[in-house]
Amino acid sequence: MIANDPYAELERRFARLSAVNRASSILNWDRSAMMPSGASEDRADQLATLGVIAHGMIAAPDMPELLSRAEEGATGLDQWRAANLREMRRLWVHESALPSDLVEARTRATSACEMVWREAKKNADFKSLLPMLGEVLAVMRRVGEAKAAALGTSLYDALLDEFEPGGRSARIDELFGELRTFLPDLLGRVMERQAKAGKPLALDGPFPVEQQRKLGEEMCRRLGFDFTHGRLDVSAHPFTGGTADDVRITTRYDEADFARALMGVLHETGHGLYELGLPRDWRRQPVGNARGMALHESQSLLMEMQACRSDAFLAFAAPRMRAAFGKDGPAWTADNIHRIYTRVAPGYIRVDADEVTYPLHIMLRYRLERAMLSGDLELADLPGAWNEGMRDLLGIEPPDDALGCLQDIHWPDGGWGYFPTYTLGAMAAAQLFAAARRAEPGLMEAIGKGDFAPLLAWLRANVHGKGSLESTDQVLVEATGDRLGTAAFKAHLETRYLSA
Repeated sequence: MIANDPYAELERRFARLSAVNRASSILNWDRSAMMPSGASEDRADQLATLGVIAHGMIAAPDMPELLSRAEEGATGLDQWRAANLREMRRLWVHESALPSDLVEARTRATSACEMVWREAKKNADFKSLLPMLGEVLAVMRRVGEAKAAALGTSLYDALLDEFEPGGRSARIDELFGELRTFLPDLLGRVMERQAKAGKPLALDGPFPVEQQRKLGEEMCRRLGFDFTHGRLDVSAHPFTGGTADDVRITTRYDEADFARALMGVLHETGHGLYELGLPRDWRRQPVGNARGMALHESQSLLMEMQACRSDAFLAFAAPRMRAAFGKDGPAWTADNIHRIYTRVAPGYIRVDADEVTYPLHIMLRYRLERAMLSGDLELADLPGAWNEGMRDLLGIEPPDDALGCLQDIHWPDGGWGYFPTYTLGAMAAAQLFAAARRAEPGLMEAIGKGDFAPLLAWLRANVHGKGSLESTDQVLVEATGDRLGTAAFKAHLETRYLSA
């Protein structure tokens, strides 16, 4: 039966769908952070079942008629409800393109592959991952083909659209092409400048995990994270999960280098703050979701890179770092710590990369995943292609696959089309932070005191609180005056690394 008020019926259904998806999100977080390895098969079954239930709800036989009737009466809807209806249609197009058996196959393949990836990475053994990763790739090709037919796009753009609504590879090619023209020269100039200045003094460890955890939680709270609606845990790969009312962030600790965990916490806190700031009145509806991963990554990189690697913040943080580990001396000055946190050098690991080399890591993954999806690159040849790309873009070659093609969870976990959003996010972060500084003249002074309230308030008003009301470019135009581009990112890198 079709309800008399089709829009109201859609809101009711999508609220129930949201509950199923939120439950899946918590189970996914637990799988990566808490679940014993022996439970992987059972968890895969749970997630696959919930995935099929969610798919059945959104792809119900009467959904097309409900959507059409609601759209016929859309002139009576306010701005938020009209946007919500638009997002409902978008989600329906994505889900209805897939048969339920393909939804189940994707969930089972990725759940199983993630567990195999953990051991393969630990043992630097790509061959042990190859069969399961091959299954994931085959499933994702089927998913991409089905969605491409429904969306009228290429296979890759159909997968990208899941993570960045409206995102297209032609635009990414244009933006990445601009980055490729200036990053190598910039990298050379920055490394030459830093070589003349000499290496910063090393921070003397070890750094016990418990002290790292306490420092991370303190800084997390400073940024505005609410621990009554979230928690910080450990995982093999740092990530943010959970729900907008129950945000789960993770990091990983290294007793020889506390910066990796701390910056990981600050990065994931940026993601968490976005989730916590989504419009409360629309939390159970599609319009209340984060707009896409480009903006999501902008929020993590804005906090980690733009704000928390600044002179102002490190002047505030340095005494707290010294106190956390009982350290003192010239290596522990704010100036030396700033030099460490803004050190530029090609490295093997993406998540540890500096701002200048990070986009080159992303360009490599973008190139490789497109080639694998199209069949131009055989999966068995990935390690060699990866190493060749690292030599070409960064001038280094990983000594093993753990430091190479096994380092990221995304492909085993089904995240094909995700990688470009990291660098799109870095560009958006530069635009947004520059705009926030223009709008709030005392912003850096506040950050220098550990006060992130002015920055968070500006982000709540200009990004977080908008949910999916507008497109990524619309959000950026309203907040910064321009759509996504490379100019602000380039200016930021030149100012921080060549002028400071």
